[in-house]
Amino acid sequence: MKPPQILSLALAAGCALSVAACSSAGINTKTPAASSSESDYPSKDITLIVQAAAGGGSDLSSRALASAMEPILGKSIIVENRPGASGSTAMLHVKDQPADGYTIGFAPVEISMLGSLNYDIAPSDYDMLGQIMLGPGVISVPADSPYNTLKEFVEAAKTTELTAANSGSGSIWEMAGLSLADATGAKIKSVPFDGGAPAVAAVLGKQVDAAFSGVNEVKQNLEDGKLKVLAIFHSERHPELPDVPTATEQGVNIEIGGWGGIYAPKGLPAEVKKTLEKAIKEATEQDSYKNVITSSGNLVVYRNSKEFSTFANDEAERFAQLLGK
Repeated sequence: MKPPQILSLALAAGCALSVAACSSAGINTKTPAASSSESDYPSKDITLIVQAAAGGGSDLSSRALASAMEPILGKSIIVENRPGASGSTAMLHVKDQPADGYTIGFAPVEISMLGSLNYDIAPSDYDMLGQIMLGPGVISVPADSPYNTLKEFVEAAKTTELTAANSGSGSIWEMAGLSLADATGAKIKSVPFDGGAPAVAAVLGKQVDAAFSGVNEVKQNLEDGKLKVLAIFHSERHPELPDVPTATEQGVNIEIGGWGGIYAPKGLPAEVKKTLEKAIKEATEQDSYKNVITSSGNLVVYRNSKEFSTFANDEAERFAQLLGK
């Protein structure tokens, strides 16, 4: 069963999205090198392509997973950063590599969003190997806001348009506001900023009525009494925000979060795919990996290859519907 309305990780704010940017995309017709058979995989180091610059969330998650996978596979995993064009630079590079298991990539939510933004990219273009993390979203308001629950915020926004900051035009948190408005009939005006921290700063400064963001951006301000978090858009309460109810608890059946996983060029040999899937699963169970993910307010969420493929393709359909594609 599909989750009701899961809109999910963030497009880079203000990126120029054009068909021309993706004109180089094509179907991967390259075959695995004959010298590397399925039975001895891996026989050399593996490259993990990351769509973001070094030091960001995707990069840190990828490096933590790579470190946990290396002793399992017995080979080094070299993380290579290829930022640009909302992640499409990295995705198109991976798409064009041999399907031999020696090039894999970190799959952010963009892989399900770009197809609705005129890029020739879709989860079905790849072998989706496994989901490895999830970053649930929240909605916050100033500490002295008249709204104490999500229901109160929504009811007010049905009669008077309210403003909500987010991390940028086309970002997942802008989509969160659109999703809430679509599901409830609330009138919510998007106010994009250059990142999650500036968006939360705007609500702290009372420039806007609310902000959509990740957990990490609001946790300290919530503890300091500067913000109220009305809801978390996840199936369960967050371990770091145990007193914040889910949207579903409040009658709004929406889950919104940024997720990440691992993917590869389409057409991996069966044994290679099985080896990678097993290594990814075992890596997500390591404390070293879990500590990196949870320290940034995210959750370790694992889906196997089949589950992740279905999930990512379902997400692509949801984004297409939301954006009217």
